[in-house]
Amino acid sequence: MNPSADKDRQFASTLASGIDLLSSYRVGESWLGNKDFAERTGLSRPTVARLTHTLTVLGYLHRHPDEPRYRLGAAVLGIAHPLLAGMRIRPIARPLMEALAREIGGAVSLGIRHRAHMVYVESARADDYFALPDIGAPLPMLATAMGRAWLAGATAAERTAVLNQIRVGDRGQYDEHAAAAEAARREYEKDGFCSSRAQWRPGSHGFAVPIRGIVDANRFVLNCGVPAGKGSFATLRRGVAPRLVTLAHSIEVLLGLR
Repeated sequence: MNPSADKDRQFASTLASGIDLLSSYRVGESWLGNKDFAERTGLSRPTVARLTHTLTVLGYLHRHPDEPRYRLGAAVLGIAHPLLAGMRIRPIARPLMEALAREIGGAVSLGIRHRAHMVYVESARADDYFALPDIGAPLPMLATAMGRAWLAGATAAERTAVLNQIRVGDRGQYDEHAAAAEAARREYEKDGFCSSRAQWRPGSHGFAVPIRGIVDANRFVLNCGVPAGKGSFATLRRGVAPRLVTLAHSIEVLLGLR
């Protein structure tokens, strides 16, 4: 949800529209047409046509050779790489995450918030059988342990702003998971972590811990997913979640946050 240009004279509406257009793609989609962009952004077809032409010229979109459809271009990766490469937390956290993933027989990931979603910026898994979203893939804020942990570690003002954004933009997610997210915030205050009992991925349980403090201008969250077949939720909560808390503390020490 972008600020209104009427309320912010410095807000560049055309730039925001172009970014919204690039953000229209969903996981598993390769090609979109101008009609798709118009429906997903609310922009007029003529405006979309100008934006897709401009973004194609600049390399952010690639036009299909035979049809008026577009896929994301290489220039998008060129923007993302400096962001990932500049995160000093990633090389520090990666070997510790890999070790914990092997110990628990699951996956450990590091993420940040983007609007009303969480986004993975680093992941480690015990084996190839435990599928993970790719780096950059959006995760729902309220249904995942990672999103709940971000809300739990945020300031009251940040938490309220994001919850309002979700309530307006995705009322279904809000109505279904807001109460569980609030329970997870209380869980964090009591136990130092948040959990998700097979609510986002039916075959696995999730646990998450926010990294204390701001790192590289972001609030980071560590989470781990463990296949439900590894044990009951209660057993995994007792055995896995405390290890994730210890991992978060170790990273904070290495970053000089403790």
